[in-house]
Amino acid sequence: MEHRKLGATGPMTSAIGLGCMGMSGAYGPADRDEAIATIHAALDAGVTLLDTGDFYGQGHNEMLIGDAIAGLPRDAYQLSVKYGGLRDPAGAFIGFDASPRSTKNFLHYTLQRLRVDHIDIYRPARLDPDVPIEETIGAIAEMVQAGYVRHIGLSEMGSETIHRAAAVHPIVDLQIEYALVNRGPEDSIFPTLRELGIGVTAYGVLSRGLISGHWQASSGAQSGDFRAHSPRFQAGNIEANLQIADRLKAIADAKGITTAQLAIAWVAAKGRDIVPLVGAKTRTRLQEALGALDVTLSAEDLAAIEAAVPRDAVRGDRFPPHGMASLDSERG
Repeated sequence: MEHRKLGATGPMTSAIGLGCMGMSGAYGPADRDEAIATIHAALDAGVTLLDTGDFYGQGHNEMLIGDAIAGLPRDAYQLSVKYGGLRDPAGAFIGFDASPRSTKNFLHYTLQRLRVDHIDIYRPARLDPDVPIEETIGAIAEMVQAGYVRHIGLSEMGSETIHRAAAVHPIVDLQIEYALVNRGPEDSIFPTLRELGIGVTAYGVLSRGLISGHWQASSGAQSGDFRAHSPRFQAGNIEANLQIADRLKAIADAKGITTAQLAIAWVAAKGRDIVPLVGAKTRTRLQEALGALDVTLSAEDLAAIEAAVPRDAVRGDRFPPHGMASLDSERG
């Protein structure tokens, strides 16, 4: 397993991470035993970075991971946790809270659910519009000093916020959606990160299956599946968007790899400061994703891929309107 360093002050981690959200129903039903087996298979393959959020399945995801890692040496894995999303009993998002008091409260429950004594990278999932980022980062910094957190990360934040956060405490990485069909971070956010020595953990590298080569217009999304409400998967958009996957498939076929492997390899090739997170919830999809690590893309390959998928190729926003409004990163 290749390793990459998260930022100037962060840990060495596997060159690919496992995003665990889909194991708790975000993209339709998931089998518990298969999810745990997938986590174990990832660790056995040398994947060290496990990414979750305390609001994934209202705590279900953390408890699932806690079961999967129980009894393993603490240095066998790294836990990246997002927090702050507020959900009602029906699972609907009802706000965001990254106040200092809530930050410490959320962390306490996360440690209990995961059954560990510290979190490797702790991060607010969004910018709290009612709390200065300096106060949020200051609270996590206190938890670093107390030993409950090792490193601080950010998620979906723009350049100004990143600068302000880094002035309070070293930031090791920004988690942000980045894929062939989501290249906005390249404009101002990535230059800011590189200026400050902050790494990237890229999620959505397959755009929630859109460019995986496995989704079809007839697939549909079940109730509770994020894609049921995603603009890119709605009629009028999905048909055009799946043509992107078709164009990628033609390039992938010529290289003897899958569409998903090509899309993941493209992200990994865009900088050694970038660690792609793959949202595999089965061992089959995990093995396919890990195959991307064996793919080498030349400058000519990258140019051909980007010519086949121009930046404006995708139709529809990556989140519904209320989700887009919560993204500080969309402000650049």
